[in-house]
Amino acid sequence: MTIFKETQKFNQPMIWVGMIFIGLIMTSIFGFGIYRQIFQGVPFGNNPMSDNGLIITFVLTILLFICLVLLFRFARLSTIIDQRGIEYRFFPFQLKYHKINWDEIEKKEVITYKPIRDYGGWGMRFNRKGKAFNVSGDKGIQLYLKNGKQILIGTQKETELADFLKTLK
Repeated sequence: MTIFKETQKFNQPMIWVGMIFIGLIMTSIFGFGIYRQIFQGVPFGNNPMSDNGLIITFVLTILLFICLVLLFRFARLSTIIDQRGIEYRFFPFQLKYHKINWDEIEKKEVITYKPIRDYGGWGMRFNRKGKAFNVSGDKGIQLYLKNGKQILIGTQKETELADFLKTLK
């Protein structure tokens, strides 16, 4: 039995540069606030928090940033297509694979789409058209289900995917 498999991750440099930039800005602001208020004795801001509140906010900001980095580091979209159907999982949001059997699909096609215009960006998206699961790029397999729903699963291997789908006919 032939199988198409693909696993995609958020590897775009701009995502990582943006996160690091935002993380540095946020920690710098609160770090400066702690330095001014606790070590220099100058209240930080027009309505300053307590010293403990400032420290807790600083620690929570760092923890939130670490969680965000870990989320993007370990998030992945996995797709498996075989003679029985399509399985996909967007980890860590979907712990189990979601399976769609071929008899549930009315039409399928590899398409070029506009991620921001059509779905509001990348990731796990929902709109009036249906669901989209994508990590980067603008290529994917569009599924038109017999129940009227649509699902788009992004791919970085559009030629290989299109060729594989031809072998299933």
